[in-house]
Amino acid sequence: MAASGQTFSQHIRARNISISGALFSGLEHEVKVGDVIGVQYGDRKSRCRVIWVMDGGPVQKVQVGVQIVADQDCPWKSELKPEQIIAQPDANNRRKYARHRISFPLELRDERVKTPMRVNATDVSGNGCYVETILPLAIGTTLRVEFWIGEEKISTTAVVRTSDPGVGNGIEFTGLTPDTKARVQNHLDKVDPLRANIFERTPQA
Repeated sequence: MAASGQTFSQHIRARNISISGALFSGLEHEVKVGDVIGVQYGDRKSRCRVIWVMDGGPVQKVQVGVQIVADQDCPWKSELKPEQIIAQPDANNRRKYARHRISFPLELRDERVKTPMRVNATDVSGNGCYVETILPLAIGTTLRVEFWIGEEKISTTAVVRTSDPGVGNGIEFTGLTPDTKARVQNHLDKVDPLRANIFERTPQA
């Protein structure tokens, strides 16, 4: 579905492919960040979420960074090298800590470098987040992450679990206790406008 509301189907080129995302170029239709688009490679189909959009000019046309939707198989998995295929997060863990598609400010610090990076994460939960960046960090990079939930400042260690060239990083919060994860998740449930609307419409017992 294009940004205009019209459905479309076309051939595009995928680059920087990984087990969890890719960079698409050659789109002839505008799409929006957050859109979910259907993708077919050979006889394998999957759904991907648009992470960023850029005008690549008359040759590249519209370029988009995409992330494969959770619980969807990677359609180009057969084209990846063994070292590019990494274990996916446990499904039970994903259900326990639901991701929120909101802009969430936080500060990242590579423990080998003193200069912090202030970014807005997306798809954030009590267990981790996704950070959009053209130049992602390598898988296994250890980080110090700081953010606020209300008046409380949270500081934790974290590890880069996925690295999608031209798209971003999937980051797991490794230093949070189960209680703190639950408090972070509860905060996200409250500040996510979509979830907040659901709670407002739900009759109270």
